[in-house]
Amino acid sequence: SLQALSILISFTTDLFYDCFRSSGVIFFSMASGSDGPDRSETPKHTNRLSKEKSSYLLQHAHNPVDWYPWGQEAFDKAKSEDKPIFLSVGYSTCHWCHVMERESFEDEEVGKILSKNFVCIKVDREERPDVDKVYMTFVQATSGGGGWPMSVWLTPDLKPFIGGTYFPPRDSGRRPGLKTVLLRIIEQWQSSRETLESSGERVLEALRKGTEISASPGETLPSGPDVANRCYQQLAHSYEEEYGGFREAPKFPSPVNLMFLMSFWAVNRASSEGAEALRMVLHTLRMMAQGGIHDHVAQGFHRYSTDSSWHVPHFEKMLYDQGQLAVTYITAYQVSGERIFADVARDVLLYVSRDLSDMSGGFYSAEDADSFPTVESIEKREGAFCVWTAGEIRELLPDIVKGATGAITQANIFMHHYGVKEQGNVDPAQDPHGELQGQNVLIVRYSVELTAAHFGISVDRLSELLSDARAKLAEVRRARPPPHLDTKMLASWNGLMLSGFARVGAVLGDKALLERAERAACFLREHLWDEEGQRILHSCYRGDNMEVDASPIAGFLDDYAFVVCGLLDLFEATQRVHWLQWAEELQLRQDQLFWDSQGSGYFCSDPSDPTLLLALKQDQDGAEPSANSVSAMNLLRLSHHTGRQDWIQRSQQLLTAFSDRLIKVPVALPDMVRSVMAQHYTLKQIVICGQPDAEDTASLISCVNSLFLPHKVLMLADGNTEGFLYQRLPILSTLVSQDGKATAYVCENFACALPVTCPQELRRLLLE
Repeated sequence: SLQALSILISFTTDLFYDCFRSSGVIFFSMASGSDGPDRSETPKHTNRLSKEKSSYLLQHAHNPVDWYPWGQEAFDKAKSEDKPIFLSVGYSTCHWCHVMERESFEDEEVGKILSKNFVCIKVDREERPDVDKVYMTFVQATSGGGGWPMSVWLTPDLKPFIGGTYFPPRDSGRRPGLKTVLLRIIEQWQSSRETLESSGERVLEALRKGTEISASPGETLPSGPDVANRCYQQLAHSYEEEYGGFREAPKFPSPVNLMFLMSFWAVNRASSEGAEALRMVLHTLRMMAQGGIHDHVAQGFHRYSTDSSWHVPHFEKMLYDQGQLAVTYITAYQVSGERIFADVARDVLLYVSRDLSDMSGGFYSAEDADSFPTVESIEKREGAFCVWTAGEIRELLPDIVKGATGAITQANIFMHHYGVKEQGNVDPAQDPHGELQGQNVLIVRYSVELTAAHFGISVDRLSELLSDARAKLAEVRRARPPPHLDTKMLASWNGLMLSGFARVGAVLGDKALLERAERAACFLREHLWDEEGQRILHSCYRGDNMEVDASPIAGFLDDYAFVVCGLLDLFEATQRVHWLQWAEELQLRQDQLFWDSQGSGYFCSDPSDPTLLLALKQDQDGAEPSANSVSAMNLLRLSHHTGRQDWIQRSQQLLTAFSDRLIKVPVALPDMVRSVMAQHYTLKQIVICGQPDAEDTASLISCVNSLFLPHKVLMLADGNTEGFLYQRLPILSTLVSQDGKATAYVCENFACALPVTCPQELRRLLLE
């Protein structure tokens, strides 16, 4: 097992072992941030990273460290000079990456030690997730923890021999500082190099065996209901009753868990387990929407909460969270009919449209947690852009509210509703460095009914007052120095966001949202599809003149899987067949590039890349779903849309490769469990026969979109027998409109129930 691998590093001193154990979980806490000296100073140092496009690499372009980007030039230098490599991996909105840069990589003495004795390579994990995954696997196996910044030392042939995450600049108790670690590694490299290399090789060999995922001969697909029940039990066991979510703290949104629970409910509606699954989801989503993790002033969700009540967040905002949460909230609306969930889904898309959108149609990656509190500040602080003092709120909202009980101002009402306190509302335990002292993170403390009753006003009047107050706060925030915006545009995360706009637009029947989804798909086709090489490109960047600047990095499995899923969602939302055709094209290319013909399943990256020491298949649905999980469902959906039976088999082979994990710890792969369930319950084909622009056609489609049906595909048969769908699915020619009206057929394996023309009748049929 991977846990047993730590015995393989027994060659290291206690010092290194302490490094490992102490560096694994640091990245969860919050720390003070400063950008150092006056921002107007001319840089004293400039290294090769100044020629890169990644904003994370550019942040390190003026360190006194001789940084190289990941590539042949650095590898050749390490070999020709026979030096070990220091690999440092992070991302542009990573709080602790900024801290380590300021403390260590801006330090002249550390810079000299690194540049003289190592070939120093910087990697943006969002730009090279393949490199990140390989070395993070090593760090987690040998240190028992992981996170960013990741620090790994490699031989000149790229084999890791020691690693950790954040290292402080100086020794602290039994925890060594980076300088001590560097000097100890230099000494060991000179005196015990063979031991270092052979132990590193043993760890790698064990990792190759320990991370292998493949289907054994004769192995069959695990039982859908059994795996789903076990996954439900494991999630229920870790569920936190008071505020929802699945651990005490830190708390992550975990859309993959919530989507699984809603799928579980959909096939277990009559059981107590089904009812409990739904209760867990809706309570969690309500608590998150009310919490400080949700930005009540400028919309969108922060990355995670540092406490169990969703109050004080880690303030960065990631595109992948927004895309998945938009889908999760709109699904909760389909399931419950409660308007609050639809409002939150819209709210997320408003934030993304306004703050993370490029004029080309693409979506930016992230907003940083840290920013300057004022234009005069020289030190950044976490959350400075988002927090408020009681004095600021009073000054902004001084008007007396007519009709309220007593001489009450708008500020009094706002502060009561959002938990604003004179001394600030952040528990010092959530603010170890005092950055949020006296500040307030807005959190909804009462229902609108309770707040309205407390002040003797109507709910409608209260809603107006709160909305007006939020708009005033938003205006003030726009004048504050903004956090850093990472304008990198990733194919994978744009695919997740495409799903968000398509799914919400379809459920709400909102043409503007669907048009934005189509713009995103056009952006992907124009800027991240290499027509000549027939491959997706992983990333592109906003240039100095707002132009789109593509990177030559070829797409990874995530890019194909998430874009295919987004295109399938867009096809079902718009019924424009060219999106389905492109999805099929991309799936075929994904199969060629990443499929493991021996063991089944997809490799995360090109298995023929000689610079990657491990060919990995991701076996965890985390902040993002595993691309294998998404692909299993993509294959199923595509097979029903295109008639390709081989893709049903391929989906089964993929799931069988992961069967050991699915049977033992399905909670690690809740998104993949949904695909196992879809295999068991089989997908329904819902075919609407009618004219694309006719009102009766739209009514039937709207009826389908109003329901959460996890095991279905939707298609429009418009009578064009020469078209793509009719050519692929000959049965469509036998399905016709009844009495000149738009008609719905609900089919399983293309054996269809009696046709219906009335939306209410269709609804009844779909809920049977």
